[in-house]
Amino acid sequence: MLLVGQAPGPVEADVTRPFAGRAGRQLMRWMLRAGFADEQDFRTRVFMTSMTTCFPGRLASGAGDRRPSAAEVRLCSSWLDGYLRLLQPRLILPVGTLALQRFVPGARLDDVVGHAFDSGGRRVDEPAQGPVILPLPHPSGQSRWLNDPARLDRLETALTVLRRLVDWADG
Repeated sequence: MLLVGQAPGPVEADVTRPFAGRAGRQLMRWMLRAGFADEQDFRTRVFMTSMTTCFPGRLASGAGDRRPSAAEVRLCSSWLDGYLRLLQPRLILPVGTLALQRFVPGARLDDVVGHAFDSGGRRVDEPAQGPVILPLPHPSGQSRWLNDPARLDRLETALTVLRRLVDWADG
């Protein structure tokens, strides 16, 4: 299984562990609801990376982290391509809109969270083979996507689907 986020944050640069900060704590709460035994179980079974390999820096306003530019994503794409070739994951979890665009181009979180897709971007109900893509919103407090109760329902649906796909991906 492969989880792909946006970019390392300042905390991850210090501890060299993906999702080590506040967003990571939220992500781990989600993963417990999806059936992982604990954080160690999740980190052991899921390889985590991001669309870029470096912290992109803070926003000029100081109110959060800057989203990596398209040029930065292109510059780092060979790393992600290499991970995909090496790992050949059966299940890919793009987290947030930047990763979503790599795996389901043109899709919006509102349209895809709670559903699984094949590598061609077609919705699948029962996976036959991998990779299967299950988009998730970003767990960052900066993201306002989860402020809508209907979107919280979509997240819960996605975690239910993930619970089923984890066993399939391990098999």
